[in-house]
Amino acid sequence: MKTQTNQLISPYGGKLVDLLAPAEELPDLKAQASELPTVRISERSVCDLELLATGAFSPLETFMGEEDYRRVLAEMRLKDGHLFPIPITLPVDPVPHIGLDQKITLCNAKNELLAVMTIDEIYEWDLGEAAECVFKSQDVRHPLVAEMHRWGKLCISGRLQILQLPKHYDFQDIRLTAEQTRRRLEELDCNNVVAFQTRNPLHRVHEELIKRATEESDGTLLLHPVVGMTKPGDVDHYTRVRTYRALAAHYHDPKRVLLALLPLAMRMAGPREAVWHALIRRNFGANHLIVGRDHASPGVDSTGKPFYGPYDAQELMEQSSEELGVTLVPFREFVYLPDEDRYEEVSKVKAGTQTASLSGTQVREQYLNAGKRIPEWFTRPEVADILSETHPPRHR
Repeated sequence: MKTQTNQLISPYGGKLVDLLAPAEELPDLKAQASELPTVRISERSVCDLELLATGAFSPLETFMGEEDYRRVLAEMRLKDGHLFPIPITLPVDPVPHIGLDQKITLCNAKNELLAVMTIDEIYEWDLGEAAECVFKSQDVRHPLVAEMHRWGKLCISGRLQILQLPKHYDFQDIRLTAEQTRRRLEELDCNNVVAFQTRNPLHRVHEELIKRATEESDGTLLLHPVVGMTKPGDVDHYTRVRTYRALAAHYHDPKRVLLALLPLAMRMAGPREAVWHALIRRNFGANHLIVGRDHASPGVDSTGKPFYGPYDAQELMEQSSEELGVTLVPFREFVYLPDEDRYEEVSKVKAGTQTASLSGTQVREQYLNAGKRIPEWFTRPEVADILSETHPPRHR
């Protein structure tokens, strides 16, 4: 009989938050919820609620009150001192049933009742202050800054009792909570877990990087794509997840990879977001996180200047790594060597060596839009097939 000797890193703060109402209380709570004033929350807040409920944001237990919010803006910390770089708030418009000690029901766009909140804080927030602190810009070319102009002018906080998690009808077998992910990783007998955050299809260069990172750490890969809200214009999650499944099934050791989906609403906050991603992945059991160039970048501002430097996210993550207990694995730049049919780090390629690479724009314009097959040196045939199905050529 095999003895379990390995132990995953503990959740941030020591334990996973669990806000799901006990089963024996649900009938009465649902009956009560149906009689309460209802607040319909945004898609972003629904994503946040799901991750709050299941411990992904541990040690945070509810939408932030004012003291937590102010300290997160100024210091990237909760009021109790825990590192937390992104404000998780519930903005609402002022309406008569929003009041202190008032119980309300939170529902989604389909009017499904998700949670009961007992309001114990109501406070105003300032868009300019939040944008400057979190995104270092008030430029509406930043998708979150633009979105914030549509948010309610008040934030509310209070105890949450979760009636049900948002319903998802696709990929249910790999939509794993933090607790479920930890159980799966424990079954794989992991010593180190390397998390890879992605919102894009994976090509051969990504595959090479994550394989080397897991081998160097003697770890297991947590392939953890975001399937909540990403950057406008990104490939849809249904297409992306199909490519991830194909790669995990055909090109990874099943004993050293776990594919799990994360319903996260990204903020595209660059450096702060990288630290947030590390905190979240610790709650899922990872003690390493791959962070690439321009991690969680929204692109360029209205003057054409990048919102963040290419390595700002890696630098802030490195500064926070020891406190978080999550080691930074920098995304190194690789190129393909046609004469040797392999990928290698740019820093190790001798001058004059023939290399090949493709940009995302080239893939779209020269291959997908033109109806040409993406070369196998760049992407696996299974991935190329899925992308071709989803992006038929313009002349078809």
